[in-house]
Amino acid sequence: MRFLSSVLAAGLLCFSPIALPAAEAPAKPRLDNPFFAFDNGAGYDRLSRDDQAALLAELGYDGPVGLQCWGVRGDIRENLKRSITVWRRFAERMAANLQKATPVADSEIGRPSTPLAAAGENWPQFRGPDNGRSDATGLPVTWSETENIKWKTPIHGRGWSSPVVWDRQIWMTTATDDGHDQFVVCVDRDSGKILHDIKLFYNEKLQITNPLNSHASPTPVVEEGRVYVHFGAYGTACLDTGSGEVLWQRRDIYCDHFRGPGSSPILFKNLLIFPMDGIDVQYVIALEKTTGKTAWKTDRSIDMKDIEPDFRKAYSTPLLVRVGGSPQMICTGAEGSYAYDPATGEELWRVRHPGFSNVSRPLFGHGLVFVNSAIGSPTLLAVRPGGRGDVTDSHVVWKCNRGMPLKPSPVMVGELIFTVDDKGIATCLEAPTGEVVWRKRIGGKYSASPIYADGRIYFFSHEDKATVIEPARQYKELAVNKLDAGFMASPAVVGRAIYLRTKTHLYRVEQ
Repeated sequence: MRFLSSVLAAGLLCFSPIALPAAEAPAKPRLDNPFFAFDNGAGYDRLSRDDQAALLAELGYDGPVGLQCWGVRGDIRENLKRSITVWRRFAERMAANLQKATPVADSEIGRPSTPLAAAGENWPQFRGPDNGRSDATGLPVTWSETENIKWKTPIHGRGWSSPVVWDRQIWMTTATDDGHDQFVVCVDRDSGKILHDIKLFYNEKLQITNPLNSHASPTPVVEEGRVYVHFGAYGTACLDTGSGEVLWQRRDIYCDHFRGPGSSPILFKNLLIFPMDGIDVQYVIALEKTTGKTAWKTDRSIDMKDIEPDFRKAYSTPLLVRVGGSPQMICTGAEGSYAYDPATGEELWRVRHPGFSNVSRPLFGHGLVFVNSAIGSPTLLAVRPGGRGDVTDSHVVWKCNRGMPLKPSPVMVGELIFTVDDKGIATCLEAPTGEVVWRKRIGGKYSASPIYADGRIYFFSHEDKATVIEPARQYKELAVNKLDAGFMASPAVVGRAIYLRTKTHLYRVEQ
């Protein structure tokens, strides 16, 4: 789904600030492909392309008209006037922001810092213990419904949360199609048998949810004896992994997601941490993992009072890293990314970047933090961590806004970053410089994040396809595999198996 195909002139699509010619004219904002459709309160009532063009012409707008997306309620003409004004302001802010980037000397980048966890036998959280990388070996390259499938288990309802693994258990969440009932499901890793199928929450009132999303999209986090499940504003709970008993739950942590929940929780010492970035309020909160009581809560500091409510929301998952021997939590939100002290919630530094509905998780390596600006013109930014307050003008090393994803998270292998955008274009970049090494259309649409394991990169599409490539400076496809349904959840890797959740089933893929 495209919201705004470009807001910059064609010549400024991917650049390092060091290489930007001084004589080049500033890029002019361009309102390409606006999308308009309106929720009539009962369902989605869309305008045809011709009707959009006629109505926009009547309102004095003669630019190109794009496909449709879900918009705001109310009178169509008034909403179109408002939307055109909002998108123009948004485009101008993005164009201005992309002109601001101070070069950082190579000597200032420093040595790579290390993640807080190393890959092992468990896959305890979204993207695993090493942010989409695994040291597993002996994994299959090819599979199908009749090849390299150890077991296949149907998962009822509709849920896009990714599977997490601890010892012999695999946990995930799901919900009824209408979203009123929400469940946590546990599957035996060896047999595929369902061990627990527990209804946690009933929701009488529901928020608006994008048809691409589900009411069970945040991924659980698991540790020895405890699993923590999160459904955004609908509720958060901790369960005993043996008995399935609910140890505590919270249903009073609120924001208006407006498109459904998406951010997954993480664990830091005795804290369960997650962002709540809605159209009404935006904050990060930490709960005591043993009791569920609030330990700290920090409001986002970027002033969004003049930003349209729909442009204030985000769905990204925080990343814990270690910088200069101290832990920092990198957390992307609308209009910017932040670093916090995970123990106290104190904001350490922030970088501004226009964009909203951020889903892609941050990345860390080579002494740099990589964050994605999301909807608008998706831009990957490399940021030197450190400093205090707003470091946008001093710590941004490079930016690339060509072929970057809205939803899938990137993965790093050595000095290379691999990613796929929502429309199926895979890209390989140099992490230290942002230089594009190659770009290749692999086809399909994507929400699931790629993984690196056993010397290969795996991509998973909405439709039914998994593409396997070499993590190299030249694109080399190793296999294209298909199952009966497509992927919204990201995979887990433990031992010699890949655990894949499609829209309908959980698979153990193993040679």
